[in-house]
Amino acid sequence: MADAPMHLTSGPPETVLPAFDADARAALDAALALPEAEQRGAISAVAARSPRYLDAWAALGARGRDDIEAYAAYRVGYHRGLDTLRQNGWRGSGYVRWRNPTNRGFLRCLAGLARQAEAIGEHDEAERCRLFLLQCDPSWPPADLD
Repeated sequence: MADAPMHLTSGPPETVLPAFDADARAALDAALALPEAEQRGAISAVAARSPRYLDAWAALGARGRDDIEAYAAYRVGYHRGLDTLRQNGWRGSGYVRWRNPTNRGFLRCLAGLARQAEAIGEHDEAERCRLFLLQCDPSWPPADLD
């Protein structure tokens, strides 16, 4: 019998997004360290320079001036996140867990989209997002969600 590797899996596959560019992370950290009144503009600049940086969209959504602005930022982050997941092997199902810090930008966008969809009366979208969160991470919501 040959010594062939044996791959045993149980359950859906798991996708872990790669770390994003260190310069963008540093710029977002600097924006978040500013006084609250200056944060939104600085975060917006980070998202404009790095539109694939999901944490920037999540932070921008959290600082939306109204429900629609927050909804729009979270929706952009969600769709950018789906693209990023697909580029990293996700095929429309499988885990995207909070325990992996690099997945948190996507999950924050998805959770924010669920909240904002509910806030604007888009209840079916809110429910789809909540279900998707549980499919991504069955232990949702995490205790350390901010």
